[in-house]
Amino acid sequence: MTAPIELEELACDFKEAVLERVPDANLDLCLTCGTCTGGCPASELLDMDPRKFLRMVILGMDEEIRKTPWAWVCTMCARCQNACPMNINIPKLVYNVRGTWPRDKRPKGIRGSCDQHIRAGNAMGVPTDDFIWTVEDVAEEIRDTYPGFEDLQVSVDRKGAFMALNQNSREPVTEPDELGPLWKILHLVEADWTYPSVM
Repeated sequence: MTAPIELEELACDFKEAVLERVPDANLDLCLTCGTCTGGCPASELLDMDPRKFLRMVILGMDEEIRKTPWAWVCTMCARCQNACPMNINIPKLVYNVRGTWPRDKRPKGIRGSCDQHIRAGNAMGVPTDDFIWTVEDVAEEIRDTYPGFEDLQVSVDRKGAFMALNQNSREPVTEPDELGPLWKILHLVEADWTYPSVM
């Protein structure tokens, strides 16, 4: 059996650092209801979930928080925050924990994707010209093949668009046909969108 936690011995440096970066994050509002855990795809992986993670931050378990690999399992999808009745931004906590890890200790796959994004503007390393060619080619095929989509418009870096669509950068490379279904929906609802050339 483990010894009880002595709260006066815990330093809450991590919590204080997060509160400096996110001044409106009142972590003490947590009701410990566990609602955040219900929809979390990373819940119970590595014996951790959003509620436990947040409690550890609140209790000042800085050393344990900074070492938990769960920070890299979390998808940062924000389901926990959306479900939380107090709207606590747990993904922001995870983001800050990730930032405390030395570069050489971070997961190799994530590190590689980030390096690729810095070099090429996307995680797959697709040159911008190739991305634009793929988008134009798939759009032309849809216009030629599917009735009702003859005037389908797909653009890259169009100024004045209402929204920028950021799809998974893998799709233009490995599954370009998966781009079209979303375009068709956006076309039918007359959405004003464009792709950024840097994804």
